[in-house]
This record gives sequence, C-alpha cells and structure tokens, in this order.
Amino acid sequence: MKSRVLVASFLACLAVLGPAPGATFAQEQVRDPASHEYVVRAISLAVTVQDGRGRFVNNLVEKDFTIYENNKKKPITYFSHDFSSPLSLTVLLDVSGSMGLERKLADCKAALRRLATDLLRPRDEIALLVFADGQVEVAAKHSADKSEFLRALDAAEPYGQTALNDAVAVSPEFATRARNEKRALLLLTDGIDNDSASTPEEALEIARRVDVPIYTVGYKLPLNEQTLKAYKRSSGLTSAGIVATLEKFSAATGGKAWFLDEPAGLDAVLEEIRAEQAHQYIIGYTSYQDTAELYRWIRVTTPNYRHKVRTRQGY
Repeated sequence: MKSRVLVASFLACLAVLGPAPGATFAQEQVRDPASHEYVVRAISLAVTVQDGRGRFVNNLVEKDFTIYENNKKKPITYFSHDFSSPLSLTVLLDVSGSMGLERKLADCKAALRRLATDLLRPRDEIALLVFADGQVEVAAKHSADKSEFLRALDAAEPYGQTALNDAVAVSPEFATRARNEKRALLLLTDGIDNDSASTPEEALEIARRVDVPIYTVGYKLPLNEQTLKAYKRSSGLTSAGIVATLEKFSAATGGKAWFLDEPAGLDAVLEEIRAEQAHQYIIGYTSYQDTAELYRWIRVTTPNYRHKVRTRQGY
C-alpha cells in the first residue's frame, strides 16, 4: 500500500507542477512589452524517417526537415544524425503475477539477455526498471557495463498485481537522466492493469512531457473475456482496450508498438528497435510558449510525401 501511495503522490505532484522539462530541455520565463508571460524552451526531437517500403532513410540533411508547432513553422536550431552515437535504453519490465503464466516473463528475460549481450554496442547504456503491486523499482541503473543489468534481470521473479499506467507515468522521467543523447524506453508487458492509481490518459499526459520514445511490446495479451475475468478491477479492461492503450503510449511519444504471441518474434523486435535508434535524427528548435496555452502539437515533414516521419506528437 505504501508503494501505491508513493506513486500516486508522484503523479499528483507532476500534475500540479505542469509540463516537466527533460534533460534535453532548457527553459526560462520572459515577459513581452504587453506583460504576457512566456516560457522559452529548447525542444529536442528524436525523428525516424522511413520510405514507402519501411526502409530507413539516412541521406537527409537539416534543410530537408520542417518543424511545425501548433501549425506554425519553427526554425531548426540543432541537427544531428550519427550512426555511431551510443544509446541509453531504459527497460521497463512487467514482473506482475500474470507474467508468470505461459512463460511470459521467462521469454522476455531470454530476449532481453540477448539484447544486452549481442545487440547493444559497448558504449550503449542499459537500465532495468521492474514493476508490480504499484511499485516501480530501479533494479539496475544506466550503465555501459551490462553485468549489473544481467544480474538484476536474472533475479526478476513474478509477483503481485499490475500497475501499468502508474509505471508508464513515472518511468520516462527516469530515462531522461541517462547520459547519451539518444534515449528510449522499452516496455514489455502482457497489458493487464488491475492496480493503477492513474488512468491511461493521466499516464500519457505525464509521459509525453519528456522527450523519450516509448517502444511497447505487448506479449501474449489475453484475447478472451474468460481470461480477463480473473484480473478485472473494472469493466474497462478488455483486449481491445489493452491494445489501444499500449498503442497510444507509443504513438504519442514517437515510439512504436508490437503485439506478439511467440518468443521467436521478441528477438526480431528488439533488433528492429536497436536498428531504428541508430538511424534516428536528433533535431532541436526553440519554443516560445504563452503560459496560457497548454498542450503544443508537433509535426515534422520532409519534401518527399512518401516518407513516413515519426516523432513525438507534442508536449
């Protein structure tokens, strides 16, 4: 119960404080001659560009991109596209009781072990957060030394209920503390939430305030009402609702969602995520935000209409 209160208190504090800047944000408040108060903020975007066949587009330069904030064009102030840049990956792993069924947790642990040992490069950092029973635990801090991550991963065991929304709300802020410019959050879960203090909408509102794409792997999601009945705390927990929630978490933050039923697919997805991070563009601009305005929509385009450009939807 104490862990639940801690998470709920954290959510309440963030809601009161308003949009929270990530590690790549710099902001100050200024006033114009008419005494309107503005927040000046440096916004950093992780941008993925793919062609019509899904292949990464790697030959673009700064002048090929246009950024719009609330449909107003913004000058680009920072641009980087470096294949060799190291990644800081934060893994958010569901270790609730339902993950102990059908080898869900065992399969995820095996795939993450291969990710750490075979896919990540020596300079890439990785951290492990585990969640169950309203608690998000830092099992392994960000480090290029993968041994701490592997030890914590081996020790993870299923227990308790699932507070998925609460975990998604608090984890992106932790991910911004990593040292590398390229950062991502990888969520592995069966999607069942029966213990959160927050709603999916509240979790999303907080998660999208920082520039960390959320890559979601929904593994062996419950597909029938009979299976879900044992976990339901409300009538809103449905298979379609689980899929929609996980897709929203990824789409709003510039990530991507996958839904798998076989362990063979886990390796392929994790390899795709690492490849995408290597191909990402990091683009920055300055936002002058009237404090009376709340959410800011972001859109990034290229001259080629066939390009699929993916980044965070706003902040």
